[in-house]
Amino acid sequence: MKNRSKSDLPAKLARGRERFEKWRSKQKTRTRLPETLWSAAVKLAQEYGINRTARALRLDYSGLKRRAEVTVSDVSPQAGAEFIQLLSSELTTVAECAIECRHTDGSTIRIHLKGPELPDLAALSQSLWKGGQ
Repeated sequence: MKNRSKSDLPAKLARGRERFEKWRSKQKTRTRLPETLWSAAVKLAQEYGINRTARALRLDYSGLKRRAEVTVSDVSPQAGAEFIQLLSSELTTVAECAIECRHTDGSTIRIHLKGPELPDLAALSQSLWKGGQ
């Protein structure tokens, strides 16, 4: 397996590495990482994976994994859903109607319709009356 060079890193991960190296270069002794850097590392780990991020940023794998897991468990279930698709059949009830028409000569037409869309009932009634005469 070949070693990856710095140039093989995605741009975001390379910028993160530079940020960590800059911070480390300013420290005279071993110091704890500030929370802002840990937060940045967790975000990068969510995108590129814990192992790859820990290696690129020279962080402890277990420490990064633990922080990433805490971040994921802190997110409430409601915060995850921003968009929910509802099908039209779930939104509307099935329309249903029954119409009975009586002509002056005593003839009767009964129409029973059921479905998501109803036709123009006036036009339907007229065409049925005219077709029967």
